[in-house]
Parts: sequence; structure tokens; C-alpha cells
Amino acid sequence: MIELKATVHYGGNDFFIGVSPSGHAQTIETNGDRCSAASPIELLLIAVGSCMASDVVDILRKKREHVTEYRIEVKGERREDFPRSFKKIQLHHVLTGYGLSQGSVEHAIGLSDSKYCSVAATLRPSAEISVTYEIVQAHLPVSSSPAAAS
Repeated sequence: MIELKATVHYGGNDFFIGVSPSGHAQTIETNGDRCSAASPIELLLIAVGSCMASDVVDILRKKREHVTEYRIEVKGERREDFPRSFKKIQLHHVLTGYGLSQGSVEHAIGLSDSKYCSVAATLRPSAEISVTYEIVQAHLPVSSSPAAAS
């Protein structure tokens, strides 16, 4: 069993400082009107997106796919009743690269979603998680040759 330990310190005025097991600090905001730092629930959306993204990038790198840009748009729908947990989370992957293989992208996202992303696995018992993607093929820039410029 692997045990991780994080610490959350109250900073006053509805601010907290979360310190990760690796020692990195993150400001956390609990005053929704002020919006000067991420809230705990917002960090959860970032966590599931970054967990899945890191898996996908790693798998595509091993498949020798060339990703030039990548983002995941994460939407969460929360329950009305307390504790207002997420009931649905949608992750939309947008990958740009040179000659990206649809099969490789589908395989990488599927592996992350079903096997590797521990954050999604943690959320899945109470939240329906759906995944979509789109591939944008990048084109090599057209450069003018010295002869054409004269």
C-alpha cells in the first residue's frame, strides 16, 4: 500500500494553503464571491483532467505520435443537495499534431479512462464520467526557398 500525506493550513480570510506530499504549495479559496484562487471543487476538475492528460501524453509518446498542442476541457455537473458532489464529469480532449493516428489517440484515451487515471477511478463510483476527443492535424509551415524570394 502506498500512503501519501498532504497538509492544509488555514491562512485566514477564507484562504487555505495546501501542501502536497512532494512539498508544493497551492493557494485555495473558499470565498466563491472573491474568486482569487481555485476552490477545492475546481481543483478536483483540474486533477481529473491533468491525470488523464499525463497518461495520454505518455502513451502517445511511447507510440511515437507527435503531439504539438493538447488540452482537455473539463465540465462538471454538481448535485443540488449537499454535499453537492459531482454527478457528471465530461472530459473533451483536443489534440493537435503531425499525422496523429486516430487509432492511437483512441487507444491512449481509452487506456487512461479505463485503467490508468487514478483520479477518474476515485470519482467514478459517484460520478458518471464521459470522454470525447477531437484531432486537429497540424501542417508543417511552408517556407519560401531563397531562389523563390529573388
